Amino acid sequence: MKKINKSDEEWKTQLSPSTYSITRKKGTEMPFSGKLNSNKDNGLYKCICCENILFSSSTKFDSGTGWPSFYDIYSDSSIQTNTDSSIGMSRVEVLCKQCDSHLGHVFDDGPKPTGKRYCINSISLSFEKES
Repeated sequence: MKKINKSDEEWKTQLSPSTYSITRKKGTEMPFSGKLNSNKDNGLYKCICCENILFSSSTKFDSGTGWPSFYDIYSDSSIQTNTDSSIGMSRVEVLCKQCDSHLGHVFDDGPKPTGKRYCINSISLSFEKES
């Protein structure tokens, strides 16, 4: 996988202000505000910045948190994690492995078989419906 490196200025021209704020500046969208939170279609969830495949609809579940939630990643080339202590507590940040976009956080309170809850900002994702 080839890593994507762009300047802040390049990202600003490619992304809307709200998408830039969340994916490049590590923001968070309001719960229940994202268009993909309630999406029930079959398909693939991709990084909005680079189209890297991140999650499959087969691992999406309703966590009740207001953000799209998944219990597993699509592949080993989907995401990377980082420790996030930005709000005075330690969380595990989820980043796109290809372009380093901030996607959300992962928690250890998800369903079996992984026990993980990848809590992802809807605005960080694009969706490709299965045909």
